[in-house]
Amino acid sequence: MDDRLKQSAARAKAAWGNRGGTVVPANASAAGKLPPQAPELEMAVLGALMLEKDALTSVIDLLKPESFYKPAHKLIYEAVIRLFDKSEPIDQITVVQELREMGALEAAGGAFGVANLTMKVNSAANVEYHARIITETAIKRELIRISSEIQRDAFEDTTDVFKLLDDTESALFEVSESNIRKNFDDMRSLMGKAIKELEEKKNQADGLTGVPTGFTALDRVTSGWQPSDLVIIAARPGMGKTAFVVSAMRNAAVDFKKAVAIFSLEMSSLQLVNRLISAEAELDSEKIKKGSLADHEWQQLNHKITALSAAPIYIDDTPGLSIRELRTKCRRLRSQKDVQMIIVDYLQLMSGNTDGRGGNREQEIASISRALKGIAKELNVPVLALSQLSRSVETRGGDKKPQLSDLRESGSIEQDADMVIFLYRPEYYGLDQDAEGNSTQGVGEVIIAKHRNGSLETVQLKFIGKFTKFADLDGMGGGFDGGNYQPMALPASNFDSEPSPFAPNTIRLGSKINESPVPFPKSNFSNEEPPF
Repeated sequence: MDDRLKQSAARAKAAWGNRGGTVVPANASAAGKLPPQAPELEMAVLGALMLEKDALTSVIDLLKPESFYKPAHKLIYEAVIRLFDKSEPIDQITVVQELREMGALEAAGGAFGVANLTMKVNSAANVEYHARIITETAIKRELIRISSEIQRDAFEDTTDVFKLLDDTESALFEVSESNIRKNFDDMRSLMGKAIKELEEKKNQADGLTGVPTGFTALDRVTSGWQPSDLVIIAARPGMGKTAFVVSAMRNAAVDFKKAVAIFSLEMSSLQLVNRLISAEAELDSEKIKKGSLADHEWQQLNHKITALSAAPIYIDDTPGLSIRELRTKCRRLRSQKDVQMIIVDYLQLMSGNTDGRGGNREQEIASISRALKGIAKELNVPVLALSQLSRSVETRGGDKKPQLSDLRESGSIEQDADMVIFLYRPEYYGLDQDAEGNSTQGVGEVIIAKHRNGSLETVQLKFIGKFTKFADLDGMGGGFDGGNYQPMALPASNFDSEPSPFAPNTIRLGSKINESPVPFPKSNFSNEEPPF
C-alpha cells in the first residue's frame, strides 16, 4: 500500500514539477500570460542603431523609450536619442559614455551588455520592420493597461459611468494619436491630387469650393468656408455674432443640405431653435418668445419651418464644455453624421484640459485655439469659433471699427486662425451714414481682417434685428427669394473690360503680401516703365 502511494506521489511530482516546495504545473509558463514583448527584436534594433549611423532616422518617429519592454533597453535607447539631439556619433563607445554620464550604465547592463548588442545583428537592413513590431507590442501593452483600469473602475460603485466613457475614449484616442504618424508625400502624388481637385472645382458653376455661407457677396470672397480652416468670428456684444453664424448655419443646412454641428455654450438649444424659427418664418422674435402669435402667423410658421425641421443641424448646449469633450463629440459627429461644418459659440466660455494644474487664462485660451485648429485639420472641416472683443473698442474714438489687437485674452487666437472676421454695425454706435454718405440703417459689415488664403475685404450684409438674422443686401442679384437661396455664378474678370466681381457690396483692400518695398527700376531695353 505504501509503495503504491509513493509511486502515485512520484508520478504527480513528475507531472506537476516542484518549485521550492510548491507544487505547480510543469508547463506553468505556457499556461500563464506574459505582456506582449519582443526582447530579441529590441536587441537587434539597438545593435543596428550602434552599427549604422543612418539607421536612427528611419525609426526615430516610430520608437519612443516607452516602446521598449526591458528597462535596460529603454535606458540604452534614451542614451541614443540624447546623442542624436547633440548631433554626436552613435556607436558602442559613445553610447557607453552617455550612459555613464546619465548614471545609468550599470542599470543598462554595463559596458559588456551594450557591446553584446552589436553582436546580435549584422546590418540595419530590417531595422524599420523590427521597429514596427516593437511598436505594435508596446501598443498592445498600453491597451492592456487601459482595459485593466477600465475594468477596475467599472467595478467601483462610486464611478461616474459617463466620465468613465469619456476617459476611456480619450485614452484610446491618445494611444492612436501618439503612435500613428502621417508620413510625408512626394511631389508626384501631391501634384496628382492637386490636379484632380482643380478639375472638380472647374465643374462647379457657382465657384464654391467649401461649405457655402449663403451670402452671395461673402461667398464670392471666400468661395465658402474652406475645409481644415479655423475661422474666428469676433465682435463686441450686441453686434449679432450668434445671428450671423445661425444664419450661415441655416443657409448651409437648408439650402445646400450640408450637415452642421453647433456647440452653444451661451444659449440653450431651445433658445437657438427659437431664433432659427423666427428667422425662417420671418416672425418677430419677441412674439416667438412670448408665444403671442395670431392664427395666420401660426399657419405661416407651420408652412415655413417644414424644410428647417428636416435640416441636418445638430445642437449641443453642454455648458462649460472642455476641449477634450469637444474633440470627442466632433469626431463622433463626423463619423456618424458626416458633419461638414462645426460652430463653437463661443470660445471664451470653453475650458481647457488643465486638470486642475496651474496656468493663467491667456495660456488656457491659447491651448483652446490650438486645439480648435487641430480639430479642423484632423476632421478636414471648417471650424467657426465665435470670440469676444476687448472693451478697448468702446474707448477708441472715430468709427470704432475693431482691429486684430482687440481680440480678447490671447494673441494666439490671431496666430492660429486661418481667417479672422469682425462683425460691425455702424448704427449701433449712432453712425447713420458712412464716409460716402450712404445710409447705414440695417447694414452690417463683415470685415475680413485676416485671410491666410485670400484677400482682405469688407462685405456688407443686411441685418434684420426683429428676425435676428443676416441676409444679402437688396439688389444683389442672388440671395433669398421666397426662402430659397439663389446662388449667383461668379463672373469672369480680365482686369480691364470686365467689372470687378466684388462690386457693389464689397470693399476690396487686397493683400499686402505682394507689395514691393522698393520701386521697380526702369527697363534697360526701353524708356517705358515696366508693365508690373
